[in-house]
Amino acid sequence: MTRKALLLSLLTSAIAFTQTRAPLPPLPAAQNVPKPAADTGQPYAPQTILPGGVVIPLFPPNSPHLKADKVHVPEVYNMSQTVQGRINSIVSIHNPSIEVHLVDKSINTGTAVIVIAGGGHRTLNVGGESADFVPFFYNYGINTVILRNRLRADGYVAEVDAVHDAQQAVRVVRAYAKEWGIDPARIGVMGFSAGAELAAPAAVLYEDWDKKNSDPSDPFAGISSRPDFAGIIYPGPTPFAANRTAPPIPKDVPPAFIVCGSAGDQGHAVWALEYYTAMLKAGVPNVEMHLYGNGRHPGDPLPDGSRMSGGLTDRNNIPYGTWQYRFIDWARDLGFLQKPGIETKAAKDVATFVANPPRAYGQGRGGPGGGRGPGAPGAAPTAPAPAGPGRGN
Repeated sequence: MTRKALLLSLLTSAIAFTQTRAPLPPLPAAQNVPKPAADTGQPYAPQTILPGGVVIPLFPPNSPHLKADKVHVPEVYNMSQTVQGRINSIVSIHNPSIEVHLVDKSINTGTAVIVIAGGGHRTLNVGGESADFVPFFYNYGINTVILRNRLRADGYVAEVDAVHDAQQAVRVVRAYAKEWGIDPARIGVMGFSAGAELAAPAAVLYEDWDKKNSDPSDPFAGISSRPDFAGIIYPGPTPFAANRTAPPIPKDVPPAFIVCGSAGDQGHAVWALEYYTAMLKAGVPNVEMHLYGNGRHPGDPLPDGSRMSGGLTDRNNIPYGTWQYRFIDWARDLGFLQKPGIETKAAKDVATFVANPPRAYGQGRGGPGGGRGPGAPGAAPTAPAPAGPGRGN
């Protein structure tokens, strides 16, 4: 048989085999796809975003903090169109809750991070800015708590209702710390964009919240809502934004880790700087900030036609995509990654700061003398002017 005839014979056989081969079996549907609970007319029962989570509503059904005519309404999930079973975002949150994911006892540091997703107060982006952190933090022995807070788009005042959700979340986690193997002195908040608008006030307004919620009938009365640290990630306006009246800075204000793009995310960078500047002028210890020269806000368009990603993504393999490892460095440096029950460096430094507050900014440094300078604990710091109207957050 000639070479040509042999090739023709093989081709004919291949075609015949293809025509007679049975079709591939159909692909099965994705399993365990999360879905909201039904409307039963009773207070909505939030469901887990990830397997194994423990979900707890933040307030009792009759709480004055809830809207009685809305608390029964189910949440609405926006699912990924390409990743089966992945919740990108949630709206219609009327019964705010936390979802707790613990780590194995053998690696547990006792540290817990309450993650607060962004979304411009229109949606809650729980995929990239909440759920993805559960396995990441697990590797470092950090417990993750996902906050589902109320949204402006659903008729709530973000600066009030959503901030209260963050503050209450700290109290609830601290109340159950022993049952969960969490160190009550290692509970922090980490907010992203609009979520950072909740984390920042939670880190400075805890005294007022605790005072207003101290009725003995409240099971969480007497439990502090003060976070032990705060992560403020590409934030929206904080309490120290130039167009707001800055609150007094508590003497025991927690340390903070701040991250943002720089000129590429100018509006959010200014808000980050305002928080940092207030803390710096007050002399607050262990406040660290990273402004990345190459970086945009999540969702912003890029020159190649794509959009900047957020959360834990590598952001097109630029250094901004590694900020989470800088947070781990910072947390380790402050003692949050050591075995639970050991006093952290952060706690020691706060105690020293409370006992021996530094002289106010400007005193003895060639600046204005006499009196307490701007930014001292209890004084309203002077923030830099905003760099024009900020984009959405």
